[in-house]
Amino acid sequence: MAQPNPPIAHMVYFTLADNSRGECDRLIAACKKYLFDHPGVVYFNTGVRSEDFARDVNDLEYDVHLTVVFQNKAAHDAYQIAPAHEQFIQECKANWQRVRVFDSAVA
Repeated sequence: MAQPNPPIAHMVYFTLADNSRGECDRLIAACKKYLFDHPGVVYFNTGVRSEDFARDVNDLEYDVHLTVVFQNKAAHDAYQIAPAHEQFIQECKANWQRVRVFDSAVA
């Protein structure tokens, strides 16, 4: 049975036009600056794709990941329209070739 008002995992995978280490580090720094300290965040992580994982099942079509777990959907929804989130998008989107977002309830 589904839990009412479950935590929400928000996972974002960025493929960069310029995926040099410096640009990856710049995006990670921006994630930490703008997305880390929002109300309702219970877990935050960002980093580069590890070169150590290259099995057939591993998705290798991204450069930087972001994972944020929110207390509930209301916290997730508030984050989506927060000024800091909007500032992050405006400052970083020019180098985004592709962005994939996966949101799911945490069991």
